[in-house]
Amino acid sequence: MSVHEIRWQDGHSVWTFIGASHYARLLDDGLLKKGFFNTFIFSILGVTIQIVLGFLLAWGVSRISSGRVMYRTIFILPILVPGILIGAIWKLMLNYDFGLVNGLIGLMGVQPIDWLGMASLALPSVILVDIWHWTPFCFLLLLAGFESLPQELHEAALVDGVNAWTELRYIYIPIMTPVIVVTFLFRFMTSLKVFDEIYLLTGGGPGSSSEVISYTIYRTFFTQDQMGYGSAMSVAVLFAIALMMALGFSMSRYKGQGV
Repeated sequence: MSVHEIRWQDGHSVWTFIGASHYARLLDDGLLKKGFFNTFIFSILGVTIQIVLGFLLAWGVSRISSGRVMYRTIFILPILVPGILIGAIWKLMLNYDFGLVNGLIGLMGVQPIDWLGMASLALPSVILVDIWHWTPFCFLLLLAGFESLPQELHEAALVDGVNAWTELRYIYIPIMTPVIVVTFLFRFMTSLKVFDEIYLLTGGGPGSSSEVISYTIYRTFFTQDQMGYGSAMSVAVLFAIALMMALGFSMSRYKGQGV
């Protein structure tokens, strides 16, 4: 499909072989480059914050002797909410006129902000929603890593009079590095296919300020009816993700051997 130009004529699809023309066109597509850039920013920034928050939450819960199940249940609630419901809820919360967020900042004397309607804030707003949604996933994986560690590590630190920050920095972070790397890679790969939040909250706008690669492909396929070109985009993205996966897992093995 990616090497054909596909047109609809009299209710039938007409396929015309054009070779690698679609792939050559990809190199000059500004919207595609914008989609790749936004996807990279979305994934790197969002997943990094999710890992940091998930790690701190997991570390804190692992130190609790009672009520651990309750805290774990509370923290994982966002990941149980369906994506379409998350989009609807946060679109209402970020609404310019009657949203909860603007209502709260209004109590502090701050003027309402068009979170989803400003080009400079649309993508960061979606990233924040994604952080709220997926931090519990990172929390669960990292908590499992903490719970697999021997209790003697913490007891030895207490005997030596080590404070919590030193214990975290010099004991837990080095030991948990392989788990952190695997969690980051897994979550990074899944974040590359983000679509629901973009589609429901901003529709890629304003303009193309929050358009990610999955939404670019969707728009090319179903809005512009350029199925051949959309297929070429999909193949290019597939190869890019496969390359990143190969590099990521190579780094993971290297880290695992070095720890």
